Amino acid sequence: MILHIDTSNNKEIVVFLENNGLILKKKKMEAKRNQSEKLLPAIEALLLSAKINFKDLVEIKVENSGESFTSLRVGILTANALAYALKIKVSTENKKNSKKHVKKFDNFNIVTPDYKRSLDIALPKKQ
Repeated sequence: MILHIDTSNNKEIVVFLENNGLILKKKKMEAKRNQSEKLLPAIEALLLSAKINFKDLVEIKVENSGESFTSLRVGILTANALAYALKIKVSTENKKNSKKHVKKFDNFNIVTPDYKRSLDIALPKKQ
């Protein structure tokens, strides 16, 4: 069973379960800039509705490219943390950038974000 997480759009969350290439259950919900509050409850509700336990998951795939810096971090951090805790594989949905954005360590790997623009998080330059 594979859990897919997509928080690439800062207005919604999409999570779904896949088994042998078939989508079993899908949950899409509005989450205007509050993915951090809604993502884990959405995953839990999805698993409960499908009568699936966390231990039934063998992989987590996460969208790591999109329009919102914070939204991407929420989805990627959640996917990485769950995969690490469950000792399962985590990978990116985006096949084109998977080699660049999946970092391998001794016995686990993590997905890193692929930001489409530069991050403007520094203080503005003094005039």
